[in-house]
Amino acid sequence: MTEKEKMMAGMWYDANYNQELTELRFKTQELLLKFNQTPLSHQDDIHDLYKELFGTVPKGLTIIAPLTVDYGSNISFGENVFVNASCYFMDGAKITIGHNVFIGPYCGFYTASHPLAYKYRNQGLEKASPIVVGDNCWFGANVSVMPGVKIGNGCVLGAGSVVTKDVPDNSLVTGVPAKVIKVIDQNGELED
Repeated sequence: MTEKEKMMAGMWYDANYNQELTELRFKTQELLLKFNQTPLSHQDDIHDLYKELFGTVPKGLTIIAPLTVDYGSNISFGENVFVNASCYFMDGAKITIGHNVFIGPYCGFYTASHPLAYKYRNQGLEKASPIVVGDNCWFGANVSVMPGVKIGNGCVLGAGSVVTKDVPDNSLVTGVPAKVIKVIDQNGELED
């Protein structure tokens, strides 16, 4: 198997020294440089860059620069997604974002894990696990989502939370590590 195939299969792979993966990341960084310097008012150019980075242009996708991704091709956005400034999608594995998701500034979605033993880390080994975010979620600023996490529909993730475990539908989670503090009544009254 190639290192890229190992990466996509969730196996240990050479993330740092493999030429194919390094070249893919360099190409992505060149696209990001263009994206991050393109004014938001130049929507045709931005849509072309979305297509180059992600392969598709979902309806209603808005990303505020600067943006950082590793590959781009492993990220899937639903419709009407808003990504605020300075977010990072470490997409060694698939990152799937549902419809109507609002992501605050400085959020990170991290699919990579590294070996605990430094002799393996020093070889450049890592393993990537997919992240899935359901529909109608809201991420406050500085939320970090760890490898392999699934977040249900209708969730709110409080600012600064570090999400290390799956989150059930309609949950308000906060903290380090993030914990469910409330079930959200989606048919309830508007809160003060």
